[in-house]
Amino acid sequence: MGRSRQLGMIMMIASSVEMLVMVIAVMRRSYLAIALPVVTAVGIVSALAFWVGWTMANTDEELAALEEQDAVPAVA
Repeated sequence: MGRSRQLGMIMMIASSVEMLVMVIAVMRRSYLAIALPVVTAVGIVSALAFWVGWTMANTDEELAALEEQDAVPAVA
């Protein structure tokens, strides 16, 4: 498994755990008026992190290598 796939899996797991912790905290009903906007923001960030992790985990290594070869080198 390539490094980007491992990082993608870690990102998916971390965002899932983060969202689970937030849902459990909201279920306790402490400071719900403040928590709802925070949960919405955390949910959006977690969903974005999960999507990026999913994309990294499911990218074929051959395509990633081709993208690196096609990249324009920086002028030093």
